Amino acid sequence: MGTSHKVFYSDSREMPDIRDDSIDLIVTSPPYPMIEMWDPIFSKLNPKAGEALAEGKGDRAFEMMHQELDKTWRESFRVLKNGGFACINVGDATRTVAQRFQLYSNHSRIVHAFKKIGFDTLPVIVWRKQTNAPNKFMGSGTLPAGAYVTLEHEYILVFRKGAQRVFEDREAKLLRRRSAFFWEERNKWFSDVWFDLKGVSQDINYGGLRERSAAFPFELAYRLVNMYSVDLDTVLDPFLGTGTTALAAMAACRNSIGIEIDEAFGQRLVRHATGGIHWLNRRIAQRFSDHVEFVNQYRAAKGALKHVNEHYGFPVMTGQEREIKIPSIDAITESGENEICVTYSDGMKATEMREPGYPGSRTADGHRVAHGSRSS
Repeated sequence: MGTSHKVFYSDSREMPDIRDDSIDLIVTSPPYPMIEMWDPIFSKLNPKAGEALAEGKGDRAFEMMHQELDKTWRESFRVLKNGGFACINVGDATRTVAQRFQLYSNHSRIVHAFKKIGFDTLPVIVWRKQTNAPNKFMGSGTLPAGAYVTLEHEYILVFRKGAQRVFEDREAKLLRRRSAFFWEERNKWFSDVWFDLKGVSQDINYGGLRERSAAFPFELAYRLVNMYSVDLDTVLDPFLGTGTTALAAMAACRNSIGIEIDEAFGQRLVRHATGGIHWLNRRIAQRFSDHVEFVNQYRAAKGALKHVNEHYGFPVMTGQEREIKIPSIDAITESGENEICVTYSDGMKATEMREPGYPGSRTADGHRVAHGSRSS
């Protein structure tokens, strides 16, 4: 089993290399309008945005910037399949323009654009970022009538094109069952406030490109890919940057396509992916060890779980988890110009399953969590 990951260094306002109705999921974080670091890019895309800023017309600049993003959102609607999801990570901006400090609500402007294009809006996720210190403040400090609350969260906006996706044939239904998430993952992932995202050590040095890409944590992309797609689906990131979405797709056994306007990123994704097989497999393995920890705690507090996963033999909470199979990565290779091929095994190898902390360790009540025979 294998997946393909392609990168096009072009402008996502037009995506001629991607067919209509060919993408299953979009996960991206665009440049944030009215954040100063992005002014040069938006001014290049639309000089009127730069002129408005120079003239002190903040609201006009904000709108000009979003009109450029709207072009990518319209292309996203074209390439997304009916029933497919689009997940947009974006933060609002605060800025002083012409000596007037105010909020520029990027998330609400994007929701308005998606609705106008024809997307259905689904409940949003608030990402409460852990990196912000609790004692930050803006404005007049401890004096009233002049201070402003600090923005310590971003949004993950979730949209769907058309009606709910239908899995009709036997193979599609099987892939869906294999791609299920654990019950405890579902409870965490589908909360509307995420405050537990610490990311995963990627052993990758992006240098200044991370700041220029506004990269979100790997864990954020990995979670969304698992939530809103199934094995072998195709995931698109129209603002690829350092390639976090593509790396998450590799770990989740999905195909991916990335669009990136800045060619300075060049071969970085290829080098990071081909050298990243070990940390990607560590994150895959973490799903198993996290599940075993949950089983340990549940059995100690409430007793045995009622179901067993048929591939690994460990307990699971629901019947929908019985067919979960999480492939591990065997190889990541460059298969063409700006294209990566990933091959997989059928699941965690027996040697990995026996390592401390993985399935096969003892539970809190002294029982050993069994794992059944399977191919690898």
